[in-house]
Amino acid sequence: MATLNKLAQSLISAYDKATAPNHEKTVSVNPLVAEIATWYEKFRTAMDYREDEVILRSTIERILKRRTILGGDGQTVAAPLIRELVWARYFPDSTIAESQVTQVADAIDLYLKLEEEINKRNNISKGLVNEWILHLLSSEIEHILKPNDPKDIMSSFLFRIFKDLVVISDDAHETRDLQVYIAVRRAYANDDLAFLRYHLFKQYLQLNEENVKEAAEQFPRVLAQIQYQLNYPAKDNIYSYIKNQTIPFLILDDVLRKHRGSAFSVAADQDRMHAEILSACNSRYKAISGKVKRAIVRSVIFIFFTKALFALFVEGTFERVLYGRTLWSSIALNTLTPPILMIIVGVLIKTPGRDNSMKILRRVNTILYDDPPVLDKPLMIKKKPGKTGPVLWSVFIILWLATFVLSFGLIVFILTKLGINPLSQGIFMFFLAIVSFVSFRINRTANMYVIKDRKENLKSLIFDFFFMPVIQVGRRITLGISQINIFLFVFDFIIETPFKGIFAFFEQWFLFLRTQREKLD
Repeated sequence: MATLNKLAQSLISAYDKATAPNHEKTVSVNPLVAEIATWYEKFRTAMDYREDEVILRSTIERILKRRTILGGDGQTVAAPLIRELVWARYFPDSTIAESQVTQVADAIDLYLKLEEEINKRNNISKGLVNEWILHLLSSEIEHILKPNDPKDIMSSFLFRIFKDLVVISDDAHETRDLQVYIAVRRAYANDDLAFLRYHLFKQYLQLNEENVKEAAEQFPRVLAQIQYQLNYPAKDNIYSYIKNQTIPFLILDDVLRKHRGSAFSVAADQDRMHAEILSACNSRYKAISGKVKRAIVRSVIFIFFTKALFALFVEGTFERVLYGRTLWSSIALNTLTPPILMIIVGVLIKTPGRDNSMKILRRVNTILYDDPPVLDKPLMIKKKPGKTGPVLWSVFIILWLATFVLSFGLIVFILTKLGINPLSQGIFMFFLAIVSFVSFRINRTANMYVIKDRKENLKSLIFDFFFMPVIQVGRRITLGISQINIFLFVFDFIIETPFKGIFAFFEQWFLFLRTQREKLD
């Protein structure tokens, strides 16, 4: 039997808390309608490329936009919103209590009231205020529907470990704590901008019915403080430091979730805990291939339906005007390149081995049994790192620009030799940049449980020099175009609204038929 340290004891106590059985009336939906809605939701989320951890929140935001655009409130929005989430199987049937529906309705009314008061009292863009309200409200609703989420429990544990391992020599401890908190939410919980805004907002303000007007008055100040923290100069250093150490916590979370209610007895038996950790590693490794396949399918759908159709339409029209005919060879090149590259990425992915599992095991032992648990050397940084001299900075900028010229210049040279016209070359590079960024993210997903040596090697240096410029451009294109995606607008406001209306009609119709059938009994 091994002795758990104090932090580990508090962590396991939080996981072991048994949830009381729910005897309230719950939300139930028709299984046939849910089956159709689930397939629709899979297709829709594939068009909006996001991390798995934020898909539920972004779906809630999407539904809120659609249902409040014409003046909906908590009474009219909460129940249909939750039915849509259960239809799409974000939650199993009959697991959402009607009391949670009431909580969601109250939250919607509260945040809509806050938005109204902010617009009355402050000279802030209504579009920005609406974006913030949707971010805060969608995050609040997810927390209402998923109380005591183990992800939040483990995030708090990480914060307690790492806040004393990060030192910002030229700033206050309060700022250090906030930056470690943000880094943990980004690195472990994979929070997006909306979640980060929400968690920071809760640090500054505890919104309720009594303080809505006061919160509206303070909103500009809170917004400015949150923006400052999210744009903090040393944020990326802290994020990288914590991100490199999250893998054992992910595996530990798997084991503690599996044994909720009896986690103490498992963790106290070191031999049993070792076996559970290695088993969890193997389960995660097996799940990687399925997760990568899903990511590849989603990526191809995302690229084709949000980018390819538009680009190919422009390319085909240009070629008919300029050449009097469509050059199918260039169109085939631009159409087939994305899925081929995606397939290559999938083939090259390797499953981690036992050596990696043993590294994870050693780190989990440190987390649970060492007091205090120290996974790495403390991070000593400054808010404002030493400035690079102007001459050296100019040299770095020139070298960085040279990598762009070399990378894209080589592509242009090869395509020119193949006889591809300038517009088709542009579309090819457009696709290549997006696919490179998406492939980079998929590869990162495939290696999310691999503990790596942080030392630089020749391979990583060559990769950074030639491929990082293309990936950077792809990231900017993907994030930029996602904000103005006409296909998503069409789906959300022209197709989805009547589509979900049809779901609701058939669910009521099936309920009516069942009622009539029961009368015959």
